[in-house]
Amino acid sequence: MTWDSFRAAEHFTMRNARLLDRHRFDFLFQAGSAEHVRSALAAYRNIDGGYGNGLDPDLRGHASQPVSVELALRLLDELGPLSQPLAAGVCRYLNANANADGGLPAVLPGVRHTEAAPWYQHTDDFTSRLDTTAMITGLLHKHRVTHPWRDTATAYCWKKIDGLKWTDPHEAIGICSFLQYVPDRQRAMEALGRLSTKIRAVIDVHPSATGHVHTPLDLACHPDHIARPLFTDSEIERNLEAFEHDQRPDGGWDACWDHWDTAATIEREGMRTIQRLRILRAYGRIQVDLPRPRREDPTD
Repeated sequence: MTWDSFRAAEHFTMRNARLLDRHRFDFLFQAGSAEHVRSALAAYRNIDGGYGNGLDPDLRGHASQPVSVELALRLLDELGPLSQPLAAGVCRYLNANANADGGLPAVLPGVRHTEAAPWYQHTDDFTSRLDTTAMITGLLHKHRVTHPWRDTATAYCWKKIDGLKWTDPHEAIGICSFLQYVPDRQRAMEALGRLSTKIRAVIDVHPSATGHVHTPLDLACHPDHIARPLFTDSEIERNLEAFEHDQRPDGGWDACWDHWDTAATIEREGMRTIQRLRILRAYGRIQVDLPRPRREDPTD
């Protein structure tokens, strides 16, 4: 990626992305303040410790939802360590809304009465989902957040992973996050080896694929990712080239998501553009010498 391509992505973000993602761009690529991102993200937090208020572009309602908490944790992970009060509030919310088996649904029943994408608003299955639970639990382990719910959720994830017969791209991404950070490293590597063919089968390695597809780079988003060995060097290289090729003339990337609302699609495009830039930099594909993020400990 050349300087001109990067500047086009910057201009796209400043013109189109929401304030939160503009601050993320500043932090990730221009040595901006992590506190600006935290402040913007705090506006989406609710008194119950969860997140809502449109943080996930496909969930426009005010109420906290588990998938919104997942997204919040992924964004906070970009910034550095989690503060203890924030982590405690998140765990309080997760514990209060988990199912009896310790897992989380993607969304709660109240979503049916809010503005939301059809695939959320028409949900009638609120049983636990491995993708959401595994992603959240993995991030809590990464940040050494201790809580009884985390331990219950860890047991839930192991039980589901041990009995897994098939998977899907969302679930595979959550599983790999869990396996990357769960403390039992031997068990994690054994599980990855057992599931490797199932995970590869649901990831589209062909860079010409269109629509809502998941590429090897959506899973192995940096070279040290636990899933990186599942793909060949040539598969990774071809998909990196496709990422570069798919940048639009206006500097952004398509959301690659089912369109249901104009605002949601625009917000997704801002998020996707930052995601693509992060992956390209992680794999050394951005020629520009960009400053690295200054990760500040919120407890300092």
